[in-house]
Amino acid sequence: SLSYSSQILVMNIFRGHALPCHPSEYQRGNECCPKCLPGSRVKTDCTEFRSTSCLSCTEGTFMNQPTGLTQCFSCTICDAGSGLKIKKSCTTTSDTVCEPLEGFYCFDSREDGCMSVQRHTLCQPGQYISQKGTSRNDTVCEVCQPGSFSQDGVDCTAWTVCPKTQVRVKEGSMSSDVVSGSSSRNYYAYIPLLLSFLTVAGLVTTG
Repeated sequence: SLSYSSQILVMNIFRGHALPCHPSEYQRGNECCPKCLPGSRVKTDCTEFRSTSCLSCTEGTFMNQPTGLTQCFSCTICDAGSGLKIKKSCTTTSDTVCEPLEGFYCFDSREDGCMSVQRHTLCQPGQYISQKGTSRNDTVCEVCQPGSFSQDGVDCTAWTVCPKTQVRVKEGSMSSDVVSGSSSRNYYAYIPLLLSFLTVAGLVTTG
């Protein structure tokens, strides 16, 4: 026959393998109590004489599944200061769904909502926006091609071609345009020629 200690061990094993509560129930002591429906919480647990008593979730809280909890979950707040706005408002049976504000993209998404966002990258002078940022992706910046420039980091524009009557006073760069202007050297180059012409014309007149 089994010893007393062996009998206790066998009883504990059987107790540990007691049938668990049904998925629609929760355990309180030796009782399997019916869970409250989504949108509500437990007010008082069941006893062998009465069923579970439930209360609806209050405004600002929700419960999205059958529960044995005594408190509903707090609704998520879409904080504009963090770059989030409400996509779908909280109900008693579902949490708030947030989405990025304009100028932000989501880098931590849950189901159809967004938990954390990052501001879109601003392209620098000398770059252009290759792909505009969306709510899911950051802006893609690329460097301007040689012979073009971008002052604001949005679009690249070809360098200005100086008119034939002007010269390049300043070379263009990736972030600034060519500067055209009149060259003072042109005027000085013509002065000796003009003096020679006046001298010859004077000799002809006097001769």
